[in-house]
Amino acid sequence: MKVLFLHQNCPGQFKHLAPALSDRGDEVAFISQPGRPTPKGSRKIEYEPHRAVTEKIHNYLRSTEAAVLNGQAVARICFKLKDDGYRPDVVIGNPGWGETLFLKEIWPEVPILSMVEFFYRSRGSDVGFDPEFPSTNDTLLRARTRSSFHLTAIEATDAAYAPTHWQKSQFPAVFHDKIRVIHDGIDCDAVRPAEHSKFVLPDGSTLTKNDEVLTYVARNLEPYRGFHSFMRALPSILESRPDAKVVIVGGDDVSYGSKPGGEKTWRQVMLDEVGPLPDRVHFVGSLPYDQYLSLIQISSVHAYFTYPFVLSWSMLEVMAAGGVVVGSDTPPVAEVIEEAKNGYLVGFFDVHAIATKISWALENRGDLNSVRQAARKTVLERFNLKDCLGAQIELIDELASRSR
Repeated sequence: MKVLFLHQNCPGQFKHLAPALSDRGDEVAFISQPGRPTPKGSRKIEYEPHRAVTEKIHNYLRSTEAAVLNGQAVARICFKLKDDGYRPDVVIGNPGWGETLFLKEIWPEVPILSMVEFFYRSRGSDVGFDPEFPSTNDTLLRARTRSSFHLTAIEATDAAYAPTHWQKSQFPAVFHDKIRVIHDGIDCDAVRPAEHSKFVLPDGSTLTKNDEVLTYVARNLEPYRGFHSFMRALPSILESRPDAKVVIVGGDDVSYGSKPGGEKTWRQVMLDEVGPLPDRVHFVGSLPYDQYLSLIQISSVHAYFTYPFVLSWSMLEVMAAGGVVVGSDTPPVAEVIEEAKNGYLVGFFDVHAIATKISWALENRGDLNSVRQAARKTVLERFNLKDCLGAQIELIDELASRSR
């Protein structure tokens, strides 16, 4: 079978799926933007939009024009592939960047499978959630326009899958029959408890499971992932837990939302607000995966907060490693964590509750083995990579059989 993947940041959510299909003998091709790695067993074809987004285009349409430019660039490649005699049996993509927009105009008979992460709404999810950054009328209108190309993409999709039930629920009900709930999958063989793991700090000192360690992880340190709430709770946590070490992982760019005003990063803004922190608080930036894995394996308590938005792999990986997560009581976190069973939930904005719960969990970290075991069991039963891959491949084969 010929499978064509599309993702501007290859391999994206398909880093396990593409090699799995190749390993079973399928011919796998991947269309992506330059500079990305090539998955094992795949042929990679690079594209670039022929120009940037129009400088003075209407603000509501910037993401839509970017999606059209990406989709156009991919379409041009696919027209050439078709002229050369190439026809995939199924196309798989993340429609969030527009790459799947025009494929039905090239291969109308070929089924498209979309991995759908998020549908932007003006109410009930990330927009307007945080009163510290209130929505304006423009924010509401832009949110509706921002999902316009998502509607076009999912209308042309033959089937789709979303990582969580809440993420599926954000899409219009008319499309729910197209969307199954299948997570990308967590490699529970690689991400597992490790009693003798250790993490080396930038100053050369080493942390192990014998240490009292609070961890926080995000791609970038920003409000969408609750960095401001965490930082506001941190002084109280440090005061109540004088031996605790804190390791904060994340870059200083912005993945979601907006930059703070001026030239400062969100890390600088929050450090200005909370004041000097002791040297037992370590900002380590972005980490190579093996170092990140060692860190979550020795973590005593892990803080994970997010707006109502896409659920991070990191929370599930911490749980798979037998970690104790104190998470925000927001969907889709509350879809996974059951209070005091496999983790703990606190209000996203309740700084006092965050500090109290994390301090309590650190103090009682030696008595939370049942929570750790339940956390791993949750991931094994609901998010294990082997099961998720099986469900994804079953859906792919079903679509390909329809095409034949």
